[in-house]
Amino acid sequence: MSSLFNILKAEGLTTLKIRYDFRTDVFRFIAAKEWDASTDFSKYNKTFNIGSNLTDEAVYLNTSQVLTMFEKHGQKEYLEKIKDLIRQGKHFGIDMLYNDKFNIRFICGIHSPKRGVNNKSHATMAGATRRKDLSIPEIDAIIDALNLSRAMAFKNIAADISFGGCKTTIQMDSPDITNMELMGFMAYACDTTRCFTGPDMAFPKEMVKVMNNNFTMQYCGGPGSALGDTAIPTAYGVYLALKQALKFQTGSESLDGMSAAVQGLGAVGYAMAKYLAQEKTKLYIADINQDALDRFIKEHPNHDVTIVSTDEIVKVDADIFCPSAMGGILGEEEIKTLKFKYIIGGANNQLRATNQEEEIRLAKLIADKGILFQVDWWHNCAGVLAAAMEYTYGFTKNNADLVKAVEEVVPVQTWKNLNRAKEQNVTPTESAYMSCNELIYGDVTSKFWTI
Repeated sequence: MSSLFNILKAEGLTTLKIRYDFRTDVFRFIAAKEWDASTDFSKYNKTFNIGSNLTDEAVYLNTSQVLTMFEKHGQKEYLEKIKDLIRQGKHFGIDMLYNDKFNIRFICGIHSPKRGVNNKSHATMAGATRRKDLSIPEIDAIIDALNLSRAMAFKNIAADISFGGCKTTIQMDSPDITNMELMGFMAYACDTTRCFTGPDMAFPKEMVKVMNNNFTMQYCGGPGSALGDTAIPTAYGVYLALKQALKFQTGSESLDGMSAAVQGLGAVGYAMAKYLAQEKTKLYIADINQDALDRFIKEHPNHDVTIVSTDEIVKVDADIFCPSAMGGILGEEEIKTLKFKYIIGGANNQLRATNQEEEIRLAKLIADKGILFQVDWWHNCAGVLAAAMEYTYGFTKNNADLVKAVEEVVPVQTWKNLNRAKEQNVTPTESAYMSCNELIYGDVTSKFWTI
């Protein structure tokens, strides 16, 4: 099986950094051994930090040496595939760290650090951390990190926060958050990327407190933290954006008499469904977790709610579709069957695409069916807004401050984007990208935008 981590393991290395300059189409590589197998990461930020020398046998390979190493292991074609993914998305690069003791395969997709340069914080980027099973192909974990990091770069602009965009996927077994050596390594890995983060899919929210109390303040959004779970403000922002979409089309924000299909009752989807249930809507809900479905029905005994299979929810004849589960659900074939009038949901990367050109093309197909769709990162940004507020201000801000910030940013941004799209005769998705591209790619002379 093709794997960059297997090469690191075979060569006794710990680190691989890939950097790309979209202006010159030049790639650079660094591979390294930066710590010993005996390094005790439970002592991270106690007896050593990210600037410490953790081995007397450090190894650093330059670009030509790294490429020779890939060729030696017969992985040149695989590397070219990864390079093409980076090139398509105009990504800044990837940071990969390998911990042989715990078989942790850490992948941080970095789309753009530009917005976070000189922001007076340790972190220059913001993006959550999610776990992937070791059984899935490595390339899938890399694609997920890249796609989500690209969305984060734009989402952080939509949230009006001064951080670039990244996303981390970690292939590992389910973590024991009481294992301080394991937690210490994950804190160390996060800090080396200059990212503030929070636990996403398959990581327990409780690990935030462990990180904050023992290793790093770069983790946000867990129980007991200043502003709590970021899923709730995310759902609230999506709900407010949906109301703006209705107002844009009909002149009214009311959902009375409408029907809505919610795909996924995870933290964001469940909260979104609850917001929709506050109004006189007919709901269709779907999730692989039957307990979540049963709980929602039990909590809303007087509401018109129908459970639909996860395969059928996208085909429901409803006014509104709220994707709130895994991404990549809307490709050409699915778009042909859509019957909705609005698609506004909290899921990341709802379109099955790996670059913005493909997203814009698919969004046009949706618009051609008379459906109002706005790319997800433009309105599911309240979670990162909450995390940024917590990261910057800690316990000096409260939930009322957060609600006010969400209400001042998300619906306003959505209303502006929908009207701008109409004025320019483009889809809301293309309009959102047009708003962000100049900010990220426009200033190509900045001395900080070098690799």
